[in-house]
Amino acid sequence: MLEPNGPLTGVVLLNMGGPDSLNAVRPFLARLFSDRELIRLPAAPVTQPLFAWIVSGLRARKVREYYKNIGGGSPLAALTERQRAALQEALKETGGNFKVYVGMRYWHPLSRHAALEMKEDGVAQAIALPLYPQYCSATTGSSLADLRRGLSWAGCTFPVREVRSYPDHPGYIRALSETVAVAVRAAGSEGLFLLFSAHGVPKRLIDSGDPYRAETERTVAAVMQDFPGVPHAISFQSRAGRAEWLQPDTVGEVMRLGRKGVRAMVVVPVSFVSDHIETLHELDIRLAARAREAGIPSFLRAPALNDSPAFISALKDIVLEA
Repeated sequence: MLEPNGPLTGVVLLNMGGPDSLNAVRPFLARLFSDRELIRLPAAPVTQPLFAWIVSGLRARKVREYYKNIGGGSPLAALTERQRAALQEALKETGGNFKVYVGMRYWHPLSRHAALEMKEDGVAQAIALPLYPQYCSATTGSSLADLRRGLSWAGCTFPVREVRSYPDHPGYIRALSETVAVAVRAAGSEGLFLLFSAHGVPKRLIDSGDPYRAETERTVAAVMQDFPGVPHAISFQSRAGRAEWLQPDTVGEVMRLGRKGVRAMVVVPVSFVSDHIETLHELDIRLAARAREAGIPSFLRAPALNDSPAFISALKDIVLEA
């Protein structure tokens, strides 16, 4: 292993965060619904705090049950810490002087805490690395803006380079294809259908020029080069509220494919790099039950990337390129 040299570069892994206990569910939701990049209300400074508190209260009971079913809290903070430690180790081997931090958007450790740590550590420059491979203003854009506010609040003056997205980065695609291959081997190739499920967003974002859908399609096209001839589709999960969201909906697509005679399906959580409520409950429990209802006897979910060596290697390459 090489000895670190040069000025200290901070690398901030950005993600949404998740409640680490059942008591944290409502305040986590209140933070989420307070985000003006995610939910846009008229007269937001006045209306949004009230809206966030009311809606978080209405949804907290159901969401607590979901978290209860996956162990009583989100594993996202623990998984991101494993990613942080693994990336720190990988960057040490390059001989550069790096330190990796975590900045969550809606729960601890928050981005402002990462900003304070970097200031105290004497960071000379920083790289903001969102754990959202495909850019979306509601996720990547919101997390980057939150980090900027945190840096300003902490009085940080060092330059920051922002990684915007990496939807078809070769290392990321290689890591994602490995997880798909694991599930494909378990499912068998006969009659197999690959359904790439991405987090849904309101259609108005795409209509206003957000590249999220196009970047998701780039990811899927790159992965499918490793699985020629296998039928596949893209769908969108986690729809909420009354706004028009991206289509097709993942649940509706599973029901449709079941009616068409698909009997073996692998669902790939294409916009999620870590296990959390959307993979462990929404896909593994709720969507699996709907697949059985639809007459699909073989239903598997491709593993999340988490801290797989291939994904950590991809993140290292992205940092070095930045």
